[in-house]
Amino acid sequence: MAGEDLGRLFRGLLGSDDARADLLGSLFDELGGSTAGTGNPLDGLLAALGEGGLGHQAHSWVGAGPNEPIDGTQLVGALPPDTLDEVGRRAGLSAAEAADQLAQVLPEAVDRLTPGGQLPHDTSLEDLIKSHTS
Repeated sequence: MAGEDLGRLFRGLLGSDDARADLLGSLFDELGGSTAGTGNPLDGLLAALGEGGLGHQAHSWVGAGPNEPIDGTQLVGALPPDTLDEVGRRAGLSAAEAADQLAQVLPEAVDRLTPGGQLPHDTSLEDLIKSHTS
């Protein structure tokens, strides 16, 4: 599934027409969100954030407590540069601008995709989002 389609699904998940949903779609597309049957790209995102020093914040989004915020600078430092470059390019933004906007919506999106504090396994991102919007 292309990033635009994922963006539409994220708009439904977040309950808004916010353009940042399209950025989320592009991010997850870049992280392998369109690869069905290989597990959920949330695992890859959380691993990258953990390796980039944001593991504590990212795990707060999965857990039952409050979601700890991050900022764009932290996100730039945690994700592979080519990932944010491509996400930004698709949206007509710099990598830093894309990271700033993603940092605002990523905690809520991950939180909504992990109800009960559990990471889904063996579920495509598309199916996971659909299950939380229907």
